[in-house]
Amino acid sequence: MRYGIYELILYFFLYSFLGWCAEIAYAAVRHKKLMNRGFLNGPLCPVYGFGMVLVLIFFGSELDSFVFLAIGCGAVAVVLEFFTGALMEKVFHCKWWDYSEYKSNLGGYVCLPFSCLWGVGAAACVTFLQPWLRWIFDFLPLWAERTAAIVLGLLCLFDFLTVAGTILKVQKDSRMEEFAAGMQKVSNKVGGAISRSIIRRMTRAFPNLTEEGENSPFTAHAKKTKSAVFAEGCGFYKLFWLFFIGSMLGDLVETLFCRATMGTWMSRSSLVYGHFSVVWGMGIVLLTMMLHRYRDKSDRYIFVFGTVVGGAYEYICSVLSEIVFGTVFWDYSKLPFNLGGRINLLYCFFWGLAAVIWIRNVYPFLSRLIEKLPKKTGIWLTWMLVVFMVFDMLISALALMRYSSRYIGEEPLTAVGELLDEHFPDERMEKVYPKAIVRAVSENTAPSGAE
Repeated sequence: MRYGIYELILYFFLYSFLGWCAEIAYAAVRHKKLMNRGFLNGPLCPVYGFGMVLVLIFFGSELDSFVFLAIGCGAVAVVLEFFTGALMEKVFHCKWWDYSEYKSNLGGYVCLPFSCLWGVGAAACVTFLQPWLRWIFDFLPLWAERTAAIVLGLLCLFDFLTVAGTILKVQKDSRMEEFAAGMQKVSNKVGGAISRSIIRRMTRAFPNLTEEGENSPFTAHAKKTKSAVFAEGCGFYKLFWLFFIGSMLGDLVETLFCRATMGTWMSRSSLVYGHFSVVWGMGIVLLTMMLHRYRDKSDRYIFVFGTVVGGAYEYICSVLSEIVFGTVFWDYSKLPFNLGGRINLLYCFFWGLAAVIWIRNVYPFLSRLIEKLPKKTGIWLTWMLVVFMVFDMLISALALMRYSSRYIGEEPLTAVGELLDEHFPDERMEKVYPKAIVRAVSENTAPSGAE
């Protein structure tokens, strides 16, 4: 089932509103009073909207089993909530929610009970609510969908900029003062009922925002001294190098695995230039960002986490590649315990094992190795590789789209299309992507190199 862009925007707002209602109800039961628990002033919790839009794109028409759908939705919730919480803490210097009191939590951003609840709730929405909503939306003319999506989008953007601007202004101007005095000073300086109401609402709904110290966005923070070490910590430079190296290692591992299991050398690269598995590179970045601070957790914990998140990540990559390129790069339909041919239990376990090996052994070694690069040399080399990888991924994407278009008989309409046909004919594409299956045609007319 495919959704249009304006339809997805409207679903985002609808589920954001339903999520806001759920947060209001939860706060009313827990705190015995009504309060706006959303980040925005309006009745919206965007994280719910984004989560449901991702679920509709990736799982809406793919999973018939309610159990598997709930597991997939839960995995999406884990990744989305973790990165949303980490990003908001990075920007506003505060945890807007904290699950540290629960044993099965990851950095306080996510915890197992709420992720399971999110998964079951999202699966119930897709199974029971979404068909009714789709039926109602079918009656809306396109102009109405477009108008509503644009108007709501602009209002939401204004709301977000107002709230974010006020919080950042408070953070900038509080300067280690007593919170109450700082609030009064900033309120007077910024002025306006909107800013004052935002501050009052935030301090009521999120009490931890008023805490002094590094957990509060309303206190100043000591300026970080610049380190002479290249890619120290787990910032952009470190993550890019891990992506680059991980992409090469992933391609090597898959090539050797194919050789050992099928007795043949086979290209497993995602790109037309070089031996890089982008899925592995991005997966390594994802696991590193989520687990590098929690290396003291047990191997069993990391294995289970890697199995669930790795499986969900591989499933999403498969759906996304089919939506964007009309091509499936792997198919596990012939293997037992598979899910739509996109993932299977054995390879999910492999993701879990890879997570343990990566966090315990490979990541610490590569991290130290990357940090040994001279700082200036490392920065220049990083950006040169960034340009190369962006170019490689762009060319690969265009070549794949032309590869799919040729199978349905579309002639090149531009000089770019002619150039792609000349430099990336079917023979070359089938050599680079021997397992690719073009979904635009039937299985009987699949490319000769596909299986």
